[in-house]
Amino acid sequence: PRARAPLRGAPADTAHGRGPRRGAGRPRARPRPPIGRARAAARHCGPRADRRRRSRAMSGSPVKRPRMDSALDQLKQFTTVVADTGDFNAIDEYQPQDATTNPSLILAAAQMPAYQELVEEAMAYGRTLGGSQEEQIKNAIDKLFVLFGAEILKKIPGRVSTEVDARLSFDRAAMVARARRLIELYQEAGVSKDRILIKLSSTWEGIQAGKELEEQHGIHCNMTLLFSFAQAVACAEAGVTLISPFVGRILDWHVANTGKKSYEPLEDPGVQSVTKIYNYYKKFGYKTIVMGASFRNTGEIKALAGCDFLTISPKLLGELLKDTSKLAPALSAKAGACCCLRGGASGGAGPRAGRGSLAPLPPAQASDLEKIHLDEKAFRWLHNEDQMAVEKLSDGIRKFAADAVKLERMLTVSEGVRPGRLRASGQGRGAPRFSSAPPQERMFSAENGK
Repeated sequence: PRARAPLRGAPADTAHGRGPRRGAGRPRARPRPPIGRARAAARHCGPRADRRRRSRAMSGSPVKRPRMDSALDQLKQFTTVVADTGDFNAIDEYQPQDATTNPSLILAAAQMPAYQELVEEAMAYGRTLGGSQEEQIKNAIDKLFVLFGAEILKKIPGRVSTEVDARLSFDRAAMVARARRLIELYQEAGVSKDRILIKLSSTWEGIQAGKELEEQHGIHCNMTLLFSFAQAVACAEAGVTLISPFVGRILDWHVANTGKKSYEPLEDPGVQSVTKIYNYYKKFGYKTIVMGASFRNTGEIKALAGCDFLTISPKLLGELLKDTSKLAPALSAKAGACCCLRGGASGGAGPRAGRGSLAPLPPAQASDLEKIHLDEKAFRWLHNEDQMAVEKLSDGIRKFAADAVKLERMLTVSEGVRPGRLRASGQGRGAPRFSSAPPQERMFSAENGK
């Protein structure tokens, strides 16, 4: 219908029959004074606030929720996280501080097609230095370890650990010489020795080699294959930079040699071993860094949260990254700063894993450990008393030595290959084999275990 004309004398707001505007003709109200913090807070509480929140929820408005930090992010708040891998392309996602390698990890990475250029570069380096076949192999392997380490250092802000041949584990002088050679190769590549940790087996000879390298050459050492308390005490007295007590391999031995097949994280004998070592070091003021290693599940890692360093495989780093459960430090040097997962932890080996709760633990300073001193005779006796440690140290040396042999076979010297004429045939697990050439020149071919 046609709109009616506004009444004569009526205000404009009454046009088209809308009637006078609410409040028209009255003086404008003064603006409200700013409310205090207490009143502002009250507006977000009480029944009215609840009704507003329910109304927003029913209307489909997005509700902001705080982002949950992953277990890996939480762990980094009180422990330095180290990546345990030779596959440097897998490091970026987890952003570790440091990285560790060993012959087994380098062997696995060297067989990946992505790293064949490094393998060929190491082979060419060994050939260039010349000498006997054995010398060329040794030089090529040292160069390969350094090439992997240098690439890893491009992706981390801290240090990388490079291991001395495990077959030298009972030769102090040979370990010192090999370690110095590795440092020379790193320096030739433009890497400072302060960014390198030389890994040595924690035999008596290895520990003394570490002491000499630290004191006389300023080379930082990482003592590996550490299973006994005697090894830890001797390393502390030698003043090495870092130790790597193994967790998972200790668990493996107990599962294989006792009637118990599963353990809660805090009952895990590997976790208990590292906890004892950590408490001993902190109680008596040793500066050597404790870095737990060789984990079988994330429950072990969580039970050692607060340890100086933890070196973790990419697989378990990935699990921690997806885990958003609450994590608190389990180890502490100071009183009142420690809480721990009791009765299980997510990722644990036991049947009740995942049902843990937080409870306080005594700090390292409150432990009842007594300080001891070990000379060579005392060390050998105390270590020998630990059957697990004796067997696992021996087994670890043999396994690393076996992988070193496999790596050598990948780089076996063959007669009759012309330098610069490398031609991969695609045989083996990604490792190159090469075509023949005049016999007066030598170079490396990958025999890949044959």
